[in-house]
Amino acid sequence: MTEASKQTATRDGGRMFTPAPEAKAQATRSRIIALVLWAAAIILELVAIFWLLRPSFDELAAAHGFPQWRWYTLLGFIAVIGVLAIIGSMLWKKANHLDPATRSQPVKFFIQNQLGAFISLLAFLPLIVLIFMNKDMDAKQKNIAGAAGIIVALAATILGVDFKPLSQEQAAVESQVVTHLVGQDLVWWSDGGKVVHLCEGVSDLKNAKTQISSGPIADAFAKGKEGITLELASELNQCGLPVPANLTEIEQWVRSARGL
Repeated sequence: MTEASKQTATRDGGRMFTPAPEAKAQATRSRIIALVLWAAAIILELVAIFWLLRPSFDELAAAHGFPQWRWYTLLGFIAVIGVLAIIGSMLWKKANHLDPATRSQPVKFFIQNQLGAFISLLAFLPLIVLIFMNKDMDAKQKNIAGAAGIIVALAATILGVDFKPLSQEQAAVESQVVTHLVGQDLVWWSDGGKVVHLCEGVSDLKNAKTQISSGPIADAFAKGKEGITLELASELNQCGLPVPANLTEIEQWVRSARGL
């Protein structure tokens, strides 16, 4: 397993998380792809607004109302915009776990971690409003298209939210804690688990039904894990590791770094 991060001392004597070049490059690629997908979603929204929703008078007269092919195409656009927005958000969140922001800049931290939700709203809200305001569609067409837009927009927005964003501070603290408790920055996790563990022999991993992996905790964060388990006393006993006298303080340190 390649090293995914390193820590460097800050001026106040603390530690600062710095992604390794490989992780930084992967995060950059993911962000670029996400931005391209989001741009495509916005472009499709504009096409829907300025073309699909605006049939000519002759076309309206020939179809005796809003043309069905335009309506079906609009539904297709809504679905595609949703897919593009969601995939972009997944890639963006993955990048944020490879190259997290710092909590010392709260506005940037919030925007960077919740950008997927904002983009999803931008990609749908104007379109949904204009669907309901459209004077050419009948009530049934408006209601179905509008409801579809709302459902897909809600799904894309919720999936774009990072409910437990990773910060540089959390990554640095948890790496230090693992190194202090284990002797090196090495943790274990299962694909189906949410947290990481201090050794392979803990009961949670013995009972796991998915693949077990190991590596620096930054690798676990890159896989979407929340961090080390906070059942540290039990974990240390199962691993045969000494339990430090200040374990409660260590657990609180981790909680604080997570913003809990």
